[in-house]
Amino acid sequence: MADAAVADEGGLKIMPGDRRFAALCRGFNPRWRANPEYVRVVRTSEETRAALEKAVNEQVTGTRDRITVRSGGHCYEDFVCSDDVRVIIDVSLMDRIYEDPDRGEDVVCVEAGATNGDLRKGLFLQTGRVLPGGSCPSVGVGGHVPVGGFGLLSRQFGLTVDYLYAVEVAVVDEDRRVRLVVATDEPRDPNRDLWWAHTGGGGGNFGIVTRFWFRALPQVPERVLLTASGWKWSQMNRAHFGRIIDNFGEFFATTDPAAQQRYRPLFAILLLSHRSQDKIGLIAQIDASVPDAEARLKEFLRAMSQEVGPVRESLSEAYGEYPALAGLESPAMLPWSTVDKLLGPVDNLRCGKHKSAYMREPLPREQIDELWAALALEDPDIVRDAVIQIDSYGGEINDRSPMDTAVIQRSSVLKLQHQIYWPAGQDGDDHLRWIRELYQRMYQGTGGVPVPDGHQGQHTTDGCYIGYPDVDLSDPRWNTSTVPWSELYYGRHYGKLQDVKLRWDPLDIFRHRQSVQLPIEPLQPG
Repeated sequence: MADAAVADEGGLKIMPGDRRFAALCRGFNPRWRANPEYVRVVRTSEETRAALEKAVNEQVTGTRDRITVRSGGHCYEDFVCSDDVRVIIDVSLMDRIYEDPDRGEDVVCVEAGATNGDLRKGLFLQTGRVLPGGSCPSVGVGGHVPVGGFGLLSRQFGLTVDYLYAVEVAVVDEDRRVRLVVATDEPRDPNRDLWWAHTGGGGGNFGIVTRFWFRALPQVPERVLLTASGWKWSQMNRAHFGRIIDNFGEFFATTDPAAQQRYRPLFAILLLSHRSQDKIGLIAQIDASVPDAEARLKEFLRAMSQEVGPVRESLSEAYGEYPALAGLESPAMLPWSTVDKLLGPVDNLRCGKHKSAYMREPLPREQIDELWAALALEDPDIVRDAVIQIDSYGGEINDRSPMDTAVIQRSSVLKLQHQIYWPAGQDGDDHLRWIRELYQRMYQGTGGVPVPDGHQGQHTTDGCYIGYPDVDLSDPRWNTSTVPWSELYYGRHYGKLQDVKLRWDPLDIFRHRQSVQLPIEPLQPG
């Protein structure tokens, strides 16, 4: 009913009974739903400030006591939509993208409700620049940037946060007054710690981000060479499977400086699907403007085919979050904006569970053995919509110091995303069991999780990506290591993030199952 919404200085207040309410109370992943007292849809920074101040000063009764923020709605866990949510503040209408000379030369402002798809129009078409983030068009910048978002151009240009100059955040003081704070990377900025916390410290921890400012963004490639193909499972054996994974890992783990430089503009994705699907997939892209771009891409494809029996064929099925990409088994020259559209997600009608791992070295033999057992050796009648996605990493990302931003993982060469999906409305218990047990077996030598570099002398893994949150990391049934979830995500940065939390969210307004926690004993000055 239209009269169920009220407009005031805090934006549009949408109540149960409004036909928009249900859509605003679920995540992209249909596993996650909420039943809040109301949803606020805000259009400006000031509306956000007013909406938050109203919410934090309302009387709370019952078990629903959390205030959460929704941008694109893509959080993999129930951090935004769950039974304990009382108010959702939706910033998706704050989607302006514009050059802002008041903030300095070559500075672009992006509001927190903008999506990756909006960036294609508002950033690429207006400025010819690109933010080297993800390819899923409906992911919101408000969630993607604070986790240290990355994408197909990150090996060439770095992470999104490597260009972050400033943030505007609505924060709640101890007296429950809400104010808008702008924090920059300027060394003398007294609010610089708040800027730093948004360069990889995760979303929903410190306040509501309303605007980001990026400086000196790279020029978008005019065209790229893209290829997508795969090896048929029906022709696959254990040796072929292991060789494919070895070839991929060894290519991107090379320590040869000349090779590292030559292949920096190349990004590739290996899609290790379940045998109930048709193929194991391979997607690769390179900036077509670099010298010998086609030769570099073909060199990679030849390296991937070494000692692999089956021949790559057209990728005619969707895998994980990537759609079918038929007809691209040979590299095709495409405008960058076309590629960005091609690689959008399949749908949001499937429930899903995700896990992650940073790898500083190629996958060891025992991990490949566990992958083969889980993906290839199940009963032939079992069908799973599952994929272990291995992204190339490193390049420009690793040129930055781990201390420059809150993203501490700056020496990895691969990034894994373990994925399982099932139709919405169906029981997912068996699929959850499958992915949890696979993950635990892959990292069984370190307590069932990919512990950070240096832990107990190991240097193969380097923790997990907060952009792919996984509450199992907090569960002693699945994490039997001595490393808590906070260290898996943030390493030694976690203590500093707690100090930022104490300063900017002292009442712990912004919390969820893996939010940055207030320090037990605040650090003393000096």
